[in-house]
Amino acid sequence: MAAPLLRWFGPGRRWPLAWVDSGSRHRRGVPTGSASNRTREQSSVAQQPLCTSQKLRKGEHKWAAVVGLEIHAQISSNSKLFSGSQVCFAAPPNSLVSFFDASLPGTLPVLNRRCVEAAVMTGLALNCHINKKSLFDRKHYFYADLPAGYQITQQRLPIATHGSLTYRVSVGTKRSHMATKTVRIKQIQLEQDSGKSLHDGLRSQTLIDLNRAGVGLLEVVLEPELSCGEEAATVIRELQLILQALGTSQANMAEGQLRVDANISVHHPGEPLGIRTEVKNLNSIRFLARAIDYEIQRQINELEHGGEILNETRSFDSKLGFMPEPNLPPLVLYDTASLPAGAQSQQVINIDQIRDALPELPSVTRERLVQRYGMLPEHSFTLLNEVGLLQFFQNVMKETRAEPKKVTSWVLNVLLGYLKHHSLAVSESPITPSALAGLLDLLDSKAISSSAAKQVFEELWKGKGKTAVQIVSEKQLGLMQDQEALEQLCRSTMEEHPQAVMDMKKGNPRAINKLIGLVRKAALNRADPAVIKALLEKLSS
Repeated sequence: MAAPLLRWFGPGRRWPLAWVDSGSRHRRGVPTGSASNRTREQSSVAQQPLCTSQKLRKGEHKWAAVVGLEIHAQISSNSKLFSGSQVCFAAPPNSLVSFFDASLPGTLPVLNRRCVEAAVMTGLALNCHINKKSLFDRKHYFYADLPAGYQITQQRLPIATHGSLTYRVSVGTKRSHMATKTVRIKQIQLEQDSGKSLHDGLRSQTLIDLNRAGVGLLEVVLEPELSCGEEAATVIRELQLILQALGTSQANMAEGQLRVDANISVHHPGEPLGIRTEVKNLNSIRFLARAIDYEIQRQINELEHGGEILNETRSFDSKLGFMPEPNLPPLVLYDTASLPAGAQSQQVINIDQIRDALPELPSVTRERLVQRYGMLPEHSFTLLNEVGLLQFFQNVMKETRAEPKKVTSWVLNVLLGYLKHHSLAVSESPITPSALAGLLDLLDSKAISSSAAKQVFEELWKGKGKTAVQIVSEKQLGLMQDQEALEQLCRSTMEEHPQAVMDMKKGNPRAINKLIGLVRKAALNRADPAVIKALLEKLSS
């Protein structure tokens, strides 16, 4: 993936900041990420300790950093924002372009109802105020892949404002220590996407693909209240989950459906606040975190060595680049109280009706998992953060008699561990929920031991189509059911190791563990350690 464009913003709004120490040093060079990693990394954001202050060494100065984000999410719609052209990823170049998309004279925009409903739904889910009247503007600037020379957006009066997004981050050294934080949302606006420039280095030419031109976007503007790359990545992952739960955006970063611009600034606490820079078009959660942290450290290094943060504004305001869109009237929405008498549902958009149809949001899903299954909050986060893992877990629960705690442990620790080791997505797992449920049933009924269960899992992973019961039978992994035979093995072991027996009677835990291990070895690991321990204690009394 190409490195993001680094753009400098001039003096303007200055932001409150959070602490970063100058003691840490990032390696030089902009971090990079691969396309193959991006398809998997959106499924998980590592819960690492949040950026916190460390003890400063002599001569060092504490720095403060701030991060603000602007997120562009492609709306899940069959057609574009102002034209009937189809929306389809990886279609042949310029095969999905209408006359309006190409900005031919005489063409007019027609607003897509689905996109408006998606914006309202997203605003409600993010606790925004929905403006019953919003306006469209033209943002004028020249890009080769912007045929009209302007973008239709909602800068002055957007469809939603003053929202909030709650998220949880790990603090300290333990993942189980989590803090709940909230970042304010300044506004959500509808706007067009631009086309795509394809640079051909061999022929020294640039090709233009207008398939993406005019696709509907939701721009979510967050207030600058974040402190580091890891926190920003956590916020983006939470927003991604919300958009996917709502169905308003697939938010697949690998396909460019979710792109982030990060505004970054540093300064010394108590001194004038710093000038911000902007890192553009970040389309990988892991790369987002690394790029932000790199830019924070780059600014610190620059300032500590006597340099300055350059500034050049590339934004547009009402005096320079914005004007009302003359071809679109104000967008008017209604609630139940203001709905015109006799209005037909297909002619108006009812905010209350959309609010009533909101699906379960990720925060509610996590709380439900904790309450229903008694799992730890951090386990509920992992189940949702890994794409497809929650559905896998729920399917296992439907088919097994095992306790939820045991199912959670096997899904998160064993299955997920194997998937990550082999770089597989949940959808690519060779073990189905039914196969894992069958294994857990055998373990729950004490038909096999924990060590045998892991052997069965390894066989299931090979994907030969055998059930857990068949594997246990073929490899003779079932626990010994003959208690008399097991008791005889215990007697023989005790007779062969009298010193260990004496130590066991004195309460030495190592002695009894040694005897249990010897009996299990004699039983070819087909005996339950708890049963062996009970028999040893019985025979030594």
